[in-house]
Amino acid sequence: MISIEKVLYTSHTHTTGGREGSGRSHDGRLDLKLSAPGAPGNGTNPEQLFAVCWSACFLGALRHACNARKIAFPAAAAVDAQVDLVHGEHGFFLQVRMEVSLPDVEPEIARQLVDAAHQNCPYSKATRQNINVSFSIA
Repeated sequence: MISIEKVLYTSHTHTTGGREGSGRSHDGRLDLKLSAPGAPGNGTNPEQLFAVCWSACFLGALRHACNARKIAFPAAAAVDAQVDLVHGEHGFFLQVRMEVSLPDVEPEIARQLVDAAHQNCPYSKATRQNINVSFSIA
């Protein structure tokens, strides 16, 4: 188990109805209608939320990796994340593909930054050795 020195932030949400329900944060900044993947109508699904959340966190880890190496973080840096909900002999699980764009960063340096970010990103740590994850550099 990891030793915790300090809790930096705690989110608090309330969700009802599962994939066809809704979720909101206690501070009111998030209020979402949920829907099953591919279902008609409005609403997002947990896989889309996971993709946005992980890619946003990963960009923060990339910024940290750039700062640690005294490399300017590209203003147009971006991550396209694909989260698959799949079914196999052991039930449902996720797999993820991340395409990272670091304009004006040499490919070898970009790969080093992506590897460093993957080691540091809290979402990467939480999923390490639990799901298939691949990274490519655009």
